[in-house]
Amino acid sequence: MVAAQRAMASRQPSALLDDHLADPLVRAVGLAPFVRMMDGETTIEDDPLVSRRSLSEQMAARTRFFDDFFTASADAGIRQAVILASGLDTRAYRLNWPAGMVVYEIDQPQVIDFKTRTLAGLGAAPTADRRPIGIDLRDDWPAALRQHGFDVTQPTAWIAEGLLVYLPPDAQDRLFDNVAALSAAGSRLATDDFADPAGFSGERAQQLAERFSRVGLDLNMPELIYHGERSTVIDYLETHGWNVIARTFQELYAHNGFDVPDDEVLAVFGELRYVTSTLG
Repeated sequence: MVAAQRAMASRQPSALLDDHLADPLVRAVGLAPFVRMMDGETTIEDDPLVSRRSLSEQMAARTRFFDDFFTASADAGIRQAVILASGLDTRAYRLNWPAGMVVYEIDQPQVIDFKTRTLAGLGAAPTADRRPIGIDLRDDWPAALRQHGFDVTQPTAWIAEGLLVYLPPDAQDRLFDNVAALSAAGSRLATDDFADPAGFSGERAQQLAERFSRVGLDLNMPELIYHGERSTVIDYLETHGWNVIARTFQELYAHNGFDVPDDEVLAVFGELRYVTSTLG
C-alpha cells in the first residue's frame, strides 16, 4: 500500500518525489486492490481519508521527510545508511547518493529477494552500494549487518519509517537499543511516532480499516498493529543520549505547501510526529 501511495504521489502536479519504480513493483506483486488504487479506480474523492489527493499528500509529505533526512545526512559526511524493514523502498535506486555511500536494506528474506529480482528485471541499477540483508527483525540482524561489512566505528543514518506500530512495545525498545549499540557518535536516526504512548489506537485503526473497505481493500488494521502503552520515542531517545527534533503531522503538511488536513484526517493522524535525532 505504501508503494502504491508513492506511485500516486509521484504523478501529482509539482510532485515532491519521483518514485518511478513504485508502480512496476506494485504491479509485480499483483495484488489487484493496490493496482486499482494506483490507477484511480477505487479511491472515493469526497472521502478525506482515502481520496486520491489525501493518500498522495500523506505519502508525499512522509516520503519527502525521510528523503531529505538521508540527503542531509550524506551532505554532513555520513557514508553508510540503514533502512529498517525496507519493504518496497527504492531509495537505494532513486536518491542521488554521493560516491562511497553504502545503503543497507533489512527485511524478511522473501521481501528482499522479490524486490531485488524484480528491479533487476526492470533494468534498474542502484545509485549507491546497496547491500540487502534478508532477515527478520526478531532474529540477530545486528550480527547480519556486521557480516555484510557494516562499520560500527563510522556514523550511520538510520530510518525506521512506518514501522513502530507493527512492533510490540518491548520490541520497539530493543530495536532502538540495537541501533544505539551499533551507532558511532554523530549517527542520525529518523522515525515516525505517535505522541500518545498508547500508539496507534485500536479505534483509529478500525476507523481506517472501515474506510479502506469502502474502496475494496480488505485490511484488518487492528490485527496488524500492537496495542498497549509503549515508550514515547522522543523521551526514550533523549534518555539514551540522542538529541531530538520533532515535527508534527500538521507542520509537515505546511512545510510542503499542503493545506491543513481535514478534521477526519487529523482525528487519525493528528498526533503523529516525525522525528530526527543525532547521537551525542
